[in-house]
Parts: sequence; structure tokens; C-alpha cells
Amino acid sequence: MPLARSLSVTSLSGLEEWDEEFDLEDAVLFEIAWEVANKVGGIYTVIQTKARLTSEEWGENYFLVGPYVESNVRTQVELIEPTNPVLKRTIDKMNSSGCKVYFGRWLIEGSPYVILIDVAYTAWSLDSWKSELWELCAIGVPWFDREANDAVLFGFLTAWLLGEYAAQCEEPPHIVAHFHEWLAGLGLMLCRQRQLPVATIFTTHATLLGRYLCAGNVDFYNKLAEFNVDKEAGDRQIYHRYCIERAAAHCAHVFTTVSQITAIEAEHLLKRKPDIITPNGLNVKKFSAVHEFQNLHAQSKNRIQEFVRGHFYGHLDFNLDKCLFLFIAGRYEFSNKGADIFLEALARLNYLLRVNHSDVTVIAFFIMPARTNNFNVETLKGQAVRKQLWDTAQTVKERFGKKLYESLLVGQLPDVSKMLDKEDFTIMKRAIFATQRQCQPPICTHNMLEDSGDPILTCVRRIGLFNSSADRVKIIFHPEFLSSTSPLLPMDYEEFVRGCHLGVFPSYYEPWGYTPAECTVMGIPSISTNLSGFGCFMEEHIADPSAYGIYILDRRFRGVDESCNQLTSFLFQFCKQSRRQRIIQRNRTERLSDLLDWRYLGKYYVSARHMALAKAFPDTFIYEHHDPTSTSGFRYPRPASVPPSPSLSRHSSPHHSEAEDNDEDERYDEDLEAEKDRVNIRQPYTLPLKNKVSAVHEANGNGNGVTSNKN
Repeated sequence: MPLARSLSVTSLSGLEEWDEEFDLEDAVLFEIAWEVANKVGGIYTVIQTKARLTSEEWGENYFLVGPYVESNVRTQVELIEPTNPVLKRTIDKMNSSGCKVYFGRWLIEGSPYVILIDVAYTAWSLDSWKSELWELCAIGVPWFDREANDAVLFGFLTAWLLGEYAAQCEEPPHIVAHFHEWLAGLGLMLCRQRQLPVATIFTTHATLLGRYLCAGNVDFYNKLAEFNVDKEAGDRQIYHRYCIERAAAHCAHVFTTVSQITAIEAEHLLKRKPDIITPNGLNVKKFSAVHEFQNLHAQSKNRIQEFVRGHFYGHLDFNLDKCLFLFIAGRYEFSNKGADIFLEALARLNYLLRVNHSDVTVIAFFIMPARTNNFNVETLKGQAVRKQLWDTAQTVKERFGKKLYESLLVGQLPDVSKMLDKEDFTIMKRAIFATQRQCQPPICTHNMLEDSGDPILTCVRRIGLFNSSADRVKIIFHPEFLSSTSPLLPMDYEEFVRGCHLGVFPSYYEPWGYTPAECTVMGIPSISTNLSGFGCFMEEHIADPSAYGIYILDRRFRGVDESCNQLTSFLFQFCKQSRRQRIIQRNRTERLSDLLDWRYLGKYYVSARHMALAKAFPDTFIYEHHDPTSTSGFRYPRPASVPPSPSLSRHSSPHHSEAEDNDEDERYDEDLEAEKDRVNIRQPYTLPLKNKVSAVHEANGNGNGVTSNKN
């Protein structure tokens, strides 16, 4: 189902180079989203991490607009008086007209200004605004849909804010308003209907209908062109939401989405092809020491091992040094996030490890929040037993050390048979007896409210992975987000990811995919799919993704069973890697982090804003269309040194001798390979606009560029 490339898509060097900067002094940017200072999902991460870069570009003329949520404001926002006189007059006028609008700084990197609107305070206007929406757009919002009601209030209030700001300006303003997702989309529709002097951008991070259809287990991507979108939205009682989303996409001057796979989806479901792809990035922290992230991996892995020692007490019959930690994390969408195929692949992996007599043990963590009422008593007991054993060992060690010290003081070698007395042996025997366990280690760390109907637990019962001694694959389901204050696994998510060996995200529906991106930035290999934005992005930019620890699972052109076999193969080959190979692979994975840095990917947001300005203010800004087929990105070449997987090497056995490891050391030079990669990376071009009168004549001469003829 090919889609012609939108402008530059995700080719980092694909945008034309303009040789002068655009003067933003008389332009102002409003970025509007329900998740400004209000964490609901992934859009919060996008806006939060991008804020620093956008603040550097726009300075005092950048404002984020979101809902006022008191609990969030108390911990995330410093309320202050507006510094912009036009904005101060705007907020004062709205507050005097029956609204409650707050202004402050969001306490994140970049400290951007935020305008927070209390939608509940103006709920008295809901019925009249719904009537107006029906008269203007023929969109009816049912009374029981609270989220849609909030979208109506938020949309009318943001349109009021932008209109009032334009009215308060002494000179005709150049306003750019960037709306994220359907919850903010109504404000964009009203801006266009009221003909406000605003350049509008609409970004969909995932289509509403796409998410609902995928949750219904339909053959989504092969039937995209066949869906009766109006009927499908109506059947799911989201027709009013779908209409808002589709109207916002069509009304916007510039329509963007986060990945090529979502662009295909948007073209069929929203009936508009995106103008540009704006991939999601991260603020990448580069370490001063090349291998510092490897040290962090070792430290975090030790903490996970401590948890495992407690969780499997009484059944710790495997070598933790030959234990691999795999994980899947995210919203609890069993099929969309690929938990179903991951569990099936784990069952097949368990069979392969057993028949091949592998000494590797795999522990797979499922970090997905579900309804629980408390921690599992058996799980808490395990951590208590582990701590008791540690305290016992420390007590015996101190007694042993004291006797050794006294023996050495008198100039005698200690008599080892007398170093431990009967009391010491009694203490140790009691500790050993305390570790005896009659039941298997628990699968779930919490008491589930709906144990019998839980998808993960139901699947575990079907495949028969119950953490028995014979199984080489163990499963731990942690139905709660990780926290450093947890009495069970006291680790933050970032620390936990660093301690794992592989992230597994075989999603069927994933417009972008921050979880594998976060793994990459932290130097942890991951498995993604060609139905996720991240997977498509990496396939486009890396000649051999698996060589860099990015495994791309084919879920688009293969059946479920074939995809499951491919995933099993990825996992089995990863288990056969030596420790040396895993270290090399993590080094390569971490070097890809520059691809995901906002310093690079933020350029596409810059381009979208420039495109919107040119479309909204054609007398001031001129935009010459660029031929997207002429753009081309770079591709990381496949490394020439040690292969990442035994399946690609000359060794057929998972066991490596010392001689083989020495041979690898001679063939592999980390610094040299990193330098080769850096040479192969083409730096992305900057995206300034010209702001001089003469620039128009220059543009006419070369036929390219965005120009400004302001005086």
C-alpha cells in the first residue's frame, strides 16, 4: 500500500538549504494541546521534550496553551503575570468576560510560557457553544461524552483567545497556531470559520478511528482502502469525534503526522494526505565518557538481579550471570501493543532453549498498568526473605571477619575449621530453611481485580509458562508503572530500561513508538515492527537495522504465525550472543541516538511552521513547492566488524572459546567504528527563511526557497 513521499518525510538531509535566517520578532507561536502540563499519554512527552528547542527558536514569542488542572499546576507550573503587553490585555479581557485564564512558566527544560484555561469555569456556555457548533458545522456532540464536551469548551476558548489576541494587536499580527490531536482541533476549525489572521497547523499523532479499528482485531492495514469510515465511526459511537478530527485536518493550512505509516492511515481515514512528516524526538544526553552508559547498564542490571533473587527464592536454580532480561511496556492494549504475539513467541523460545540444552535463562517483564487492589503477598514475602538472607550473611561475615582479624593480630594463620562455630551454622541453616517454597514463583506481582478475564494471565495459562524449574523462560507481570518509591521493585522506568538487555515492542498499531526510541537513546537493543512509526523510520535510515540492535518485525506483509516465528527467531538469536557481542551491539545502538535528537527532528516542525506562514500570509511570505522526489536521506551502512548475531557469523554454536573472544577483540575497534559512522552521517540542513526584499528576486532566480518581502 505505497504512499508517495510527503515533503522530506523523514530524510534528515532532505530539506533544501536556505542561506538566510527568518526574523521571528513580529511573529508569535501558540502551541495548543490538551496535554500541556497535563500528562495523559505520549503527546505530553512530545511537547515536553520539544519545548526547549522551540523556546530557543521563538524566545518570548512562544506560548503553550492547555487546560488548567489544579493538581498539575501546583507541582509543574509557576504562575506569573504576562510579560507580553498584548497577551496581558488579552487575558485580562477574557477574565473580565467570565473566563478563568492563567499564565505562568512550565517548570521543564526551556521553561516555556504556558496559558492555562479553566474549561470547567465556563461550563455554563456548553449548551450555547454546542448549538453554535451544530449551526456552523452540523456536528452534534452527545451530552454523555464528557471528553467531547471538554473538547468543545477547550476549542471555543482557544479560538476566543487567539481572536482576542489578534484584536488587541496594534499592527496586523503574524500568528502561528499549532494544534495537536482532535481534542484541540475544534479551535482550529473556529479560527478558519471566523477568518482569523492565524496560520494553522494540525498534527495527528494517531487517528481516532484507526485506534478503534485496530482494537477490534480487524485486518486494518490490508483493508484501509475498503473501510466505510462514516459507518465505522458511527458503529463505534465516535462519529462526532471523528468529524472534529477530519474537519480539523481539512481546515488546517498545514496537516502533519508523526510517521509514514500514520500518513498512509490518515490519507485513507481522514481523506487528506499530510503535507509533511514530523517525527517525534527526544532530548539526548550524550555522556562525556564513551562507555558510561555501559556502566549504568551494569548498575541497573544488578538492581534487577536483586529483585529476581527475591522473586524466585526457593527456585533460584539458574545462573543470574547467564540470565537475559527482556521487557515490554506501555498502555495495556493486549493486541495493539503486541503482548499477544510476544507471549506466543516466548512459549516457542522456551521450547527452543530446552531442546538445544541452552544454559541461558530469559526473564520477560510485562510493565502494563491494570486494575489491582494491592501487592501480591507472596511477592512481598520473597523480597523480605531475600533481605533476611542478606542480613544473615552480613552477620556471619562480621563474626568471621572478627575471628580472622584476631588470629592475624597474634601472628597466626587462622584455623578455617574453627572460624565458623556451631551458632554460625545454626543461623545459616535457619536462613536456608526459610527459603524453602512449596509453590511456584508468582507470575503477577499484584492481586488482579479481574484475574480470570485478564488477557495476559489467560494467555499465560494457555501457553503453560508458570515459572517452573524446567522452563528456560520466566514471566513477571508488573501491572503498575514503575516507581523508585515502590517497596517491590524500587526503580524508575529509565533506570529499569537501562538494566534490561532487550526491549520487545511487536505492536500492531503504533503511530510512532517512544518506548523503542527511549531504548535506543539508552543503548538498549529493541524489537519493533514495520507497522510502527519508529520501525519505519529506522528501516529508512539504517541499511541493516539488526546490526545496530534495531530488529524490525514484519507484521504488515506476513500472517500472525509467520510474524510470531520471525519474532521467535530474533529472540533465539539474541539469546545465542556472547556477552562480548551484546556489549558491541549496545555500543552501536547508542550511537544511533543522534538520529532521534530534537536537534535534528525539530527541523521538520520548523519547516511546517514556515509552510503555514507562507500559505496564510501569501503577500508577506512566498513558498516555492519543492519536489519531494528529489530529496534523499542518508543510511547508516552495515558495520564491517564483528557480526551482531551468531546466525550471521562463522560460528554455528552459541558457545565461544577464549580464543574466539580474543579474535573478536583484535577485529573490533569501537572508537574506529564510531568514527566511521560519524563520517557516514550527513548533518541536516537548517531551515531559515529569507526576510529581505531582495530575497524575492533571488528566489525567482533559483526557483526554490521560502522568502519574506516584509519591510
